[in-house]
Amino acid sequence: MPLALAAQSFTASLLIAIGALACAPVAAQPYLPTLGDGGALSAGAERRLGDSIIRTLYRDPDYIDDPVLVEYVQTQWMALLAAARERGELSPELEERFAWQVLLGRDRSVNAFALPGGYLGVHLGLIGVVSSRDELASVLAHELSHVTQRHIARLIAQQSKFTPMMLGAMILGALAASKSPQAAQALMVGGQAALVQNQLNFSRDMEREADRVGYSLMAPAGFAPQGFVGMFDKLQQANRINDNGSWPYLRSHPLTTQRMADMQSRQPPGTGEPLPPPTLEHALVAARARVLSNPGIDVLRQWQAEPQGIGFAALPLIRRASVLYAAALAAGQLHETAAARTLWLRLQDVVRGDANALRQAHLLAAELALAAGDAEGALRQLPASARTERPELLLRAQVLLRLGRASEVASALQTWVVTHPRDATAWQSLASVWQAQGQTLRAVRADAEAHAARYDYAAAVDRFKAGQDLARKSHAAEDFVEASIIDTRLHTMQALLREQMAER
Repeated sequence: MPLALAAQSFTASLLIAIGALACAPVAAQPYLPTLGDGGALSAGAERRLGDSIIRTLYRDPDYIDDPVLVEYVQTQWMALLAAARERGELSPELEERFAWQVLLGRDRSVNAFALPGGYLGVHLGLIGVVSSRDELASVLAHELSHVTQRHIARLIAQQSKFTPMMLGAMILGALAASKSPQAAQALMVGGQAALVQNQLNFSRDMEREADRVGYSLMAPAGFAPQGFVGMFDKLQQANRINDNGSWPYLRSHPLTTQRMADMQSRQPPGTGEPLPPPTLEHALVAARARVLSNPGIDVLRQWQAEPQGIGFAALPLIRRASVLYAAALAAGQLHETAAARTLWLRLQDVVRGDANALRQAHLLAAELALAAGDAEGALRQLPASARTERPELLLRAQVLLRLGRASEVASALQTWVVTHPRDATAWQSLASVWQAQGQTLRAVRADAEAHAARYDYAAAVDRFKAGQDLARKSHAAEDFVEASIIDTRLHTMQALLREQMAER
């Protein structure tokens, strides 16, 4: 298997696990030499390979674009990226060429992974189990360092006899194993199974380097380096008590005694400072991840009932907030509208003094109200002043569409996609808004852009062609500009599609 780089799987899709979480701090030596420059594989070639893999993952049923969770993880990812830039770990070429984009999977396993081209995959199980933002950041920092140190590229370069499309196909096939070993055996034939097994892990030197560089990014990015220690302890404990395969991050990357000792020795002498206390916001986000990972109806009912249990009032405030958020969201998932509302009111009382947590509570309230058919109630939870934040913007668009007031959000969505052209969900929302306004040609173009943002160039070409046909039949003056844009974008998509087909 050509690349031991990417990770377990969004259901039967995601691939070869890469970052192990044995953290080895080195704040005292910020610019130690790296292990190489990525060999013969160029940054552009790696990005194209990543795009080809991501195109498949977008279609996986476990892929989820939850704006709240994506924003939370992406914010940490970008802070670490900025720290890597400032410390000279991130070259200008990589920063320009790579995607630096987060994809979430509903998988309940504790896992995160880097893919070629600067993509980051995170399972909801990881977000749901970490105790703090610092622990989550430690995982992301390790994975980011695999990318900036070109570990992925070097592993790919070792298998240079394969074409990029063959590499992508083999990666996707290999971790169909994660959920179905039988399927994996059928996919990996002709000696490829042994190759995959040999490539499953980065070398120990690569892991140590990712530990070292990742740790050095934590403080500059605004995170407590002790998050590495907390996450390390959590994974080691899980490995001792649970060997049923639900902790693939640790299983794929065993933490050697040497790396564990190295991590401890890099702690500043005489400190041993504890992790900063978890924030209310993190507690709510983690609760959201647990609920949205599809745990099953029985578990949802247990979470809904948990605030009624004996001893709930004696729980620490953060724990009570987490339980109430999970209970309210679980009740919403179960379509228990009245119960969800009651639980949310209790949550609001608990988090009232924390601005970040209160924001999450209002987003949840709007989501629950919209699901219950109360669009006006949802809108009251989404002040217009906050509409530029992605979670608020996308939720507000849904609400205003329901109220027949799509024009009120069109401008904000247009501004957003100009600065975030690869946001497929925002493009799809804009398509719905324009369609509701009777601007059919614009709606077709936005739909095409949504497909393009997910690298489905064939679908994008079809939609742009549909736009061309529609433009020919239109005599509206305002459609002339749209028709010109559609013509230009169609030529671009056709070129990208030809390039994509040529790589196969």
